[in-house]
Amino acid sequence: MKKSRVLFASLSGSVIEWYDFYLYGTATGLVFSTLFFPAHDPAVSLLLAFVTFGAGYAARPIGSIIFGHMGDKIGRKASLIFTLIGMGGCSMLIGFLPTYAQVGLIAPILLVILRLIQGIALGGEWGGAILLATEYAPKGVRGLYGSIPQLGVPIGLVAGSFSLTMISALTTDSQFLSWGWRIPFIASGVLIALAVWVRSGIEETPEFKQQKETGNLAKVPIIETFRKDWINVLRAIGLKIGDGFVNVFTMSFVLVFSTVYLGYTRDTALTSLTIGCATMLLTIPIVGYLSDFIGRKKIYMGGLVLLFLLAIPYFIMIEKGAGWLYFMQAVVLGVVWGAVFSTQGTLFSELFPAKVRYTGLSVGYQVAAAIVGFGPMLWTSMAESFGPSPWIFGGFMMTGILLSIALCIFVPDTSIAENSKYEDKILSL
Repeated sequence: MKKSRVLFASLSGSVIEWYDFYLYGTATGLVFSTLFFPAHDPAVSLLLAFVTFGAGYAARPIGSIIFGHMGDKIGRKASLIFTLIGMGGCSMLIGFLPTYAQVGLIAPILLVILRLIQGIALGGEWGGAILLATEYAPKGVRGLYGSIPQLGVPIGLVAGSFSLTMISALTTDSQFLSWGWRIPFIASGVLIALAVWVRSGIEETPEFKQQKETGNLAKVPIIETFRKDWINVLRAIGLKIGDGFVNVFTMSFVLVFSTVYLGYTRDTALTSLTIGCATMLLTIPIVGYLSDFIGRKKIYMGGLVLLFLLAIPYFIMIEKGAGWLYFMQAVVLGVVWGAVFSTQGTLFSELFPAKVRYTGLSVGYQVAAAIVGFGPMLWTSMAESFGPSPWIFGGFMMTGILLSIALCIFVPDTSIAENSKYEDKILSL
């Protein structure tokens, strides 16, 4: 099996999954708060809309258990096919949903249900995409391979945001709210079909094949994970909390924060997000490659420390004008967070043995994602009470990052170029 085809399958599915997930996030503040959660107070509408946004994150641990079990028992490939179908099908259905004005409370209820299914699907996608890449990687470049599916996050986000922005530019405000916003959601059905076709043509990963041939499969992966690797699950959760809040803010809530509370236009907010994501496209593969030589822990720790130091300056500077908003998004999101995220999938996967790797990797990451996914709800309340205070928002970020820094100290460095224990661990299974 050609490695390039495997990487393409990992990346393409990841792009489309995150396109669907972040398309919803972009539409939350622009569409759903008005069409599905109408209220006399706009702040209440926005808060209710972000509850559904958080619900998608809350459902991700469920998906990590379901698809982690499937991935560790049946295979990585089968699990990844189902996650694509779940995510894409729900996105397409969202595009056909009636609004609150048409059917009343049924509209937001259906929206929440579909969002929950989206979250479940994404809960299994991320870990599977990482393993598809890393378990095919030649020795010495696992960091590079593990960084490739991470590119799906910025590409998917930009694609989702761009699709709504393009439709908005081509329609009037009334047309956009009436039917224009539906087009990107419905179009995801075609994209998912293409991704399923690509993934169906690849073989199972060599490491899972070895596990299956030797009969060394976990009977109940989630039970075995918590019985033997619960410390690493907790490590993964804690390591993700700090950068997770930064991620959700700079890649989602920044659109609301910069327009509602700082007075920027929607185009300015979307441009800042695009600049940050475009910078990540360079940062992620470069840092992923370097992690095989420098060490993943060093890069991860360095990134967390920089996020801690930049937390308050970020909020101070983005108030000073569009140029500073663009610059800080490029630095904080594109370079620093991009470096942390580049190493994250590989670092987390190397904490677990192959027989429970899908489950352990996914559960740790997605439990943390469920926690940080409710950040927009907290930040909406904070902004209403304190305004866009750099000290309140920056202090909030610093608290979470400090937890991750403390835990990172005790995480072993899993750089394959420097440390062959991971390889030895696989061979001994």
